[in-house]
Amino acid sequence: MIDFDTKMKKLRSVHGYIGSAVLNYSGETLYIDEENTGTDIGFAAAIFNDSFRSINEASLDIGFSDISSLETKTEDGHVFLMQSAGTQDEDNFSKIDIFCILRDDGNIALAKMVLQKSAKAISEELEHI
Repeated sequence: MIDFDTKMKKLRSVHGYIGSAVLNYSGETLYIDEENTGTDIGFAAAIFNDSFRSINEASLDIGFSDISSLETKTEDGHVFLMQSAGTQDEDNFSKIDIFCILRDDGNIALAKMVLQKSAKAISEELEHI
């Protein structure tokens, strides 16, 4: 079993971090951290994940490749959805999405780097299950 708390520890330490979720390829929540948010992170992550899939289809329709991330900036903060590469097998078992929200004063550059590393590490571990 994957220790998501350990894998997400570095992300939780980024300045401005509010909450996060890890979703599998079909959008099911594997991990959620909404303790201090007062919001339903799971629901929000599912909505963003659905939008991510729609935007990906549009990207493919215009001849571009699959999208790897979605970033939304508001006056209050940032929302990210970062997709791991996963493996290229048919079931996409190791492909995951990490959803994260940060305050507007958060360290956005560091959060993006940590999100990429965390997504890769979780996917690699899923490959071995």
